[in-house]
Amino acid sequence: MSKKLLLKHDHEPGIQTYEVYRKHGGYASVEKALRTMTPEAVVEEVKKSGLRGRGGAGFPTGMKWSFLAKPEGVPRYLVCNADESEPGTFKDRYLMSRIPHFLIEGMITSSFALGAKTSYIYVRGEYYYVIAILEKAIKEAYAAGWLGKNILGTGFDHDMYVQPGGGAYICGEETALLESLEGKRGNPRIKPPFPAVKGLWGCPTVVNNVETIAAVVPIVNDGGEAYAAIGIGKSTGTKLISASGHINKPGVYEIELGLPVEEFINSEEYCGGVWKGRKLKAVVAGGSSVPVLPADLIMKTAAGEPRLMSYESLADGGFASGTMLGSGGFIVMDETASVVKNLWTFARFYHHESCGQCSPCREGTGWMEKVLHKIVHGHGEMKDIDLLWDLQRKIEGNTICPLGDAAAWPVASAIRHFRSEFEEMINSHAVEHA
Repeated sequence: MSKKLLLKHDHEPGIQTYEVYRKHGGYASVEKALRTMTPEAVVEEVKKSGLRGRGGAGFPTGMKWSFLAKPEGVPRYLVCNADESEPGTFKDRYLMSRIPHFLIEGMITSSFALGAKTSYIYVRGEYYYVIAILEKAIKEAYAAGWLGKNILGTGFDHDMYVQPGGGAYICGEETALLESLEGKRGNPRIKPPFPAVKGLWGCPTVVNNVETIAAVVPIVNDGGEAYAAIGIGKSTGTKLISASGHINKPGVYEIELGLPVEEFINSEEYCGGVWKGRKLKAVVAGGSSVPVLPADLIMKTAAGEPRLMSYESLADGGFASGTMLGSGGFIVMDETASVVKNLWTFARFYHHESCGQCSPCREGTGWMEKVLHKIVHGHGEMKDIDLLWDLQRKIEGNTICPLGDAAAWPVASAIRHFRSEFEEMINSHAVEHA
C-alpha cells in the first residue's frame, strides 16, 4: 500500500469543511512554521525535501524559492497555478474540490516562507464549481483566524484571493498567467526577467502548481528529510497521477515515486489493468504534451530495465526511447486505439490554443493539423509523413514558451514509434480510392 501524504483523508465525510479538516490535523504546518520557524528555515526544509514542481517542469521547488528577489519596500507575491489545462490531467481539480483547505494551508505556509503578504489562486475558468468551493474554504479560514491580520498573534499578515482564468491553455504558462492576472491578454513574456525578479505587477513573484504547494504541508509537518526518504533518487515524495483511457479503474492516484509502471497499470490498487481483456498498445505518461511510448518501451527502458514512475526513469533514453513524467496525465491506449487519430485530436487542440505570438507555433500548429486531417480523412500521401516530421522539427525550440514544444513532441514520437500506422492508414485509403 502506497504511503499517502496528500490524499490521506480525501474520502472522509465533510473533509471539505474547516471543522472536519481541522480535526484531522489541518493547519498544523501553519502553526509550526509561524510559531517555531523562520521563513528561511521553511525554505531550507523544502530544499531538503527534494520537492520538484508537480505542474510538469519538475524544477526543484526550494531552488526556485531561493531565486526570489527581496528588494526593500517592494511587495512579494505567491501565485498558485491552478489553470490545469493539459489534456489528460485532472489531479489538481480533484485535490481542490475534495480537500480545499489543504491547498489553502499550503498557500499560507509557503507565503510565510516567501515573505508574501498577498497570494492568488488562478483557477481554470471552466472549473467554476471549484472556484466556489475554494472561496467558501477561504472564507472559513478567515473566520478561524488563519488569514487576515496578525495570524496566530505572530505579526504575519496574509490575504488570499481566487481569480478565474480566461479559458486559455496558454495561461498555464506562468508568465502568460501573470499577464492574465493583471487583466491583460494571456501572452507569454520574454524571459529574462523571470517572475522571481519581475513578476506580478513588476514585483518578485513565485508561481507554483497546486500539488507543489500542497506538498509543502507534509514537508513542514514531518520535515524535509522524511519527505526525501520517500520515492527514489532525485524523484522524492509522492505524486498525484490522473489515470484515464482504456483502463478498468480510471481516477486520481497518489503514488510513491519509483513505482514500476507495469505495477501502476496492472495492480488492483491502481489502474486495474487494460480494460476488456485487451492488450496495451501505447501510453502518454505525463499529459498530452509528452512523447507517446509503445507498450514495450513504457514497460521497460531501451536497456531492458523496468520503467519506473519517476522523472529519471521515464526520461531514460531521451526522446529516442523515453518520455516525461510531466504533470502526471497518464493516458492508456489499448490495441484498438488509433495513434494517428489521437495525434490529430492533440494537434487540433494545440492549434486552437496557440496564442499566435510566435510564427513557428502560430503557423506550424495549423499546418500540422491540416496534414493530419488530410491523412485521417483518406487524402494522405507518403510524403505527408516527412512533411509532419519537418514541421515539428521547425517548431521545437523556436518559440517564447513551451507550447511549441508541447505541440511538436507528440508528433515526433508518434512518427518515431508508429510510422507504420501512418503508412497503413495512407495505403488503406489509397486502395479504397483506387
